[in-house]
Amino acid sequence: MKAFVFPGQGAQFVGMGKDLYDNSPLAKELFEKANNILGYRITDIMFEGTDEDLRQTKVTQPAVFLHSVISALCMGDKFKPDMTAGHSLGEFSALVAAEALSFEDGLKLVYARAMAMQKACEIQPSTMAAIIALPDEKVEEICATVAKDGEVCVAANYNCPGQVVISGSIEGINKACELMKAAGAKRALPLKVGGAFHSPLMNPAKIELEAAINATEFHTPKCPIYQNVDAKPHTDPNEIKQNLIAQLTASVRWTQTVRNMIADGADEFTECGPGNVLQGLIKKIDKEVNAHGIE
Repeated sequence: MKAFVFPGQGAQFVGMGKDLYDNSPLAKELFEKANNILGYRITDIMFEGTDEDLRQTKVTQPAVFLHSVISALCMGDKFKPDMTAGHSLGEFSALVAAEALSFEDGLKLVYARAMAMQKACEIQPSTMAAIIALPDEKVEEICATVAKDGEVCVAANYNCPGQVVISGSIEGINKACELMKAAGAKRALPLKVGGAFHSPLMNPAKIELEAAINATEFHTPKCPIYQNVDAKPHTDPNEIKQNLIAQLTASVRWTQTVRNMIADGADEFTECGPGNVLQGLIKKIDKEVNAHGIE
């Protein structure tokens, strides 16, 4: 069975999507539609901007979404998913590709999400860190210890065995990193991000996004979508909506998602979008599985 997966924030690079724009009339039409919806030429930033321009959350999220969705749509008849999933932001790309959301509504929600998250980041300085080579249970235990002292510290992304990203207040993450290293982590690496994504500190953004999601029409997708919150397949539009709202403050259960997709018959994973991060993670989760990029 064929699984199509979509990356999240961090996969962006300058020049992304230019080959699609130059070589596909459909891609050009969709990119121009996006420019009109957003009210600025995001294509100029994607194709010719600086790394710094592209790193702004309000630009990064729609840019990665557009590259991912347009890549999938340009496959035409070759895009025949038996199941889809997306990592964090990538869940919106997966929903549009599986026709649970229209292209226009998907882009509007992603932009609303990006702006809400940007605002939440400004309310309280916060950060994230990647913890390498420590069991998930140990990471959770240390996060709980730090949280007892009144700091925010949670496991945000279960990327693959031995790689968990933690999220929270700056003091909480700094303290957790020290404890993780003392417990045997190979690395506890602070990330260059604008805030504590997938943590309780995103609550203000969650409230804002909930209103936008509830005002948007969702459809039954053409295949099951494995969602981050519970790593399970969903086709009911109301369940999909609720999981999408919860996702902003909940953990991304990517390891569990990929394992569940494999258990349900996925034997080929295709990553749609910039970079190859998900292919690498999938191969670390299961060495036997066939994972490749859209090319």
